[in-house]
Amino acid sequence: MRMLKTVLAFGAIAAMTGCGPADEMEQVSEQQVTDIRTCAGADFTAEQVAQIENNFEVLKAQQAMQMGGTVHQMAVSIPVYVHIIKSATGAGGVTTTQINNQISVLNGAYASAGYSFFLAGTDTTNNGTWYTCTGGACESQMKSALHKGTASSLNLYTNNMGQGLLGWATFPWSYASSPSLDGVVILQSSLPGGTATNYNLGDTATHEVGHWMGLYHTFQGGCVSPGDSVSDTPDESSPASGCPTGRNTCSTAGNDPITNFMDYSYDSCMNTFSAGQNSRMTSMWNSYRAGK
Repeated sequence: MRMLKTVLAFGAIAAMTGCGPADEMEQVSEQQVTDIRTCAGADFTAEQVAQIENNFEVLKAQQAMQMGGTVHQMAVSIPVYVHIIKSATGAGGVTTTQINNQISVLNGAYASAGYSFFLAGTDTTNNGTWYTCTGGACESQMKSALHKGTASSLNLYTNNMGQGLLGWATFPWSYASSPSLDGVVILQSSLPGGTATNYNLGDTATHEVGHWMGLYHTFQGGCVSPGDSVSDTPDESSPASGCPTGRNTCSTAGNDPITNFMDYSYDSCMNTFSAGQNSRMTSMWNSYRAGK
C-alpha cells in the first residue's frame, strides 16, 4: 500500500490472515523497500513454495486426466464485489468513477490471460476499525460480514489502512480452508485518480489480484531456482522500486522484470504479465477457483 505523498517504494511479506502464508501484504516505505507487514516474516520460504507447488502439480495432473489431456485456456468473466469502507463518521471512501476506472485497469491488464472483470455489486460500510484495518481480527470481522459470491468471485475491499501499506491478497490455495477471507484489500488512494503519488493508476489492485490468481512476486526466492515458479520471468534478487530500466540483480540471463505487474515498480512502469504467468493463472484458476 501507499501513504499519500510519503510513498516512494513498496515491499511485502507473506502472511496468514492474522500471520502466516495465506495473504500477501504490500508496504510502501519512504526510504526503501522493506519486507514488513503487520506480522514479522518474509516472502514464502523455499519449503513453503515446495509444498504449495507439489500440491498444485497433483491438482493439475488430476484435472488434465479429467479433461482428457491438455487443459485449454478459456475466456473467463469474473464478477467483482467492491466493499467501500469509510470511517465511523462516513469520511473517506472511493467514487463510482474510480471503481469503474479500476475495473477498466484490471480488464486491460488481464486481457492477454483470458480474464475480464465486471462490477457485480458495491456496498458501503462506516466502521472506524475496519477503515484503518491492516489485518488480523478486524480483517476477519470485516470479511465475514461483507464477503459475497464463490471462489470465482473477486471481493475487493477499499480502506485507509495505515503503516504505509498498499494492500494484500489471499492466494487461491487458501480458499478451501477460509472461503470468507478470500479477496483483496487495497488502499483507497491507490485507485485511479487517487492521491497515492506514483501508485494511483490502479496497479496496486492489478498486483494484488495477481496474487489472488496464484502468482508470486517476480523476486520470490531471489536468484535461486525455482524463483517465482514461472520460467519466462528473469530471476530477480530483490524488489525494484521506481522505474530502474536495465536493472540486473542476478547473473542468470535477462534484466530484472521491472515492468512486470508482480514486481514493485511504480504504476507508470508496470504493464506486463508474461506468457508463463498467464499459463500459471489458467492452471491455478482451473485447479482452485473454477466451479468452487
